Amino acid sequence: MDEKITREIFDHMVDLAALELTEEEAEYLRDQLNKQLTAVDELVAIPLDSDIQPAAHGVPYTSENSAPLRQDIHDPFPNVEDILKNAPETEDRYFIVPGIPLEDLD
Repeated sequence: MDEKITREIFDHMVDLAALELTEEEAEYLRDQLNKQLTAVDELVAIPLDSDIQPAAHGVPYTSENSAPLRQDIHDPFPNVEDILKNAPETEDRYFIVPGIPLEDLD
């Protein structure tokens, strides 16, 4: 298999994502990513007529085969305090979540 994601490229992506992986996890993920790219290449290689339009599922959306758009209605939860009381930490009715450690990447 021709690997598009070399170990060097993979290690760079892991550094950018600030991931901590064991050697075993890293090789597994790199292998899986390369397999996905191979599958995409196989799909791209399928010959298609130029008049075929891209679609999410092969059937064009029309009013005959699609559900009507629903109304965009604001429907707030009646008792926000019931949700907030389950949070480990809140401030001014917002959830407090741990920060993401960032490093200056050159």
